[in-house]
Amino acid sequence: MTDRPLTLMAVHAHPDDEATGTGGVLARYAAEGIRTVLVTCTDGGCGDGPGGVKPGDPGHDPAAVALMRRQELEASCDVLKISDLEMLDYADSGMMGWPSNDAPGSFWQTPVEEGAARLAELMRHYRPDVVVTYDENGFYGHPDHIQAHRITMAALEMTALTPKVYWTTVPRSGMQRFGEIMREFGQDMPEPDPAEAAALAEIGLPDDEITTWVDTTAFSDQKFDALAAHASQGENIFFLKMGKERFGELMGTETFVRVQDATGAAVPENDLFAGLR
Repeated sequence: MTDRPLTLMAVHAHPDDEATGTGGVLARYAAEGIRTVLVTCTDGGCGDGPGGVKPGDPGHDPAAVALMRRQELEASCDVLKISDLEMLDYADSGMMGWPSNDAPGSFWQTPVEEGAARLAELMRHYRPDVVVTYDENGFYGHPDHIQAHRITMAALEMTALTPKVYWTTVPRSGMQRFGEIMREFGQDMPEPDPAEAAALAEIGLPDDEITTWVDTTAFSDQKFDALAAHASQGENIFFLKMGKERFGELMGTETFVRVQDATGAAVPENDLFAGLR
């Protein structure tokens, strides 16, 4: 053991991703005195502009959107008590199939080795004990999430570090209930077509394949407030429609699959730092 504080590094694609999947653990571990480092890979420039103007529509200025989202990200970090924010500032690639996927300088077009080398430098600086990112499908197929996964795993190979490594996930048992709740809060939402339904069915993992279930109930208000800090994207943040009480009831556990471990901690576990303290 050393005097260096235990450190959690979360590698996310866009401003607001930090709150959606890991807001609870970031807040919880910060409260426990653990150093929390957030790496955000893109500038979020393909998000909504003021008034909800969409990318590609008249009046959408990616540079202005990126600046606005940087300010929102900093506010979210304040809410979650994140110790250190690092921005790689690649251009947001947009959703899969958008023309922005092919734009020079977009994260999706960045060679994995280049992004990984930059992230590896941050890993060597912060020496995280735990690293969290997405699975190989970026959780739901977003190109920037997939790229964040790729550079994270490549960066780990470039370093001599042996942190515990986790990918965010959700239990399949909760996905059907989630769909019911989405329709409850958005009554005009149509039933998904068969292809969409099949894709949704593949999100997450069977419960018995999830290694790590972290109780973040006590921090659900912080997680909600961190999401709310991304006000410009409110139309796309379904969870804000629930209100804090319902949000806390439904979002009080964050789940992960452990893919690298040198501690020998038994699974299933309820602490990302099991075996480290």
